[in-house]
Amino acid sequence: MNAMLGILGLGGGELVLVLVVVLVLFGAKRIPEFAKGLGKGINEFKKASRDVTEAIENESAAAPKPAAPVNTTAQSSTAPAKPAVPETKTV
Repeated sequence: MNAMLGILGLGGGELVLVLVVVLVLFGAKRIPEFAKGLGKGINEFKKASRDVTEAIENESAAAPKPAAPVNTTAQSSTAPAKPAVPETKTV
């Protein structure tokens, strides 16, 4: 918390002054409503973030794995061997 206050350049007295001004402007009844709305918003954001993370994990788990490469140069033992150079006939 002190690091955040240091970044904002606020000291203890300045923070109390800001809180008093907010209390005077909005009233004691409105501040809990703002905090409640902020809490709901944060919870919805966290839920959406979890949903997206789970969807990405499910997609990566359901993705088909690449098949092993097929060796096309190997010849079957039942197929006759083909000559490397085609035969030519002379007439």
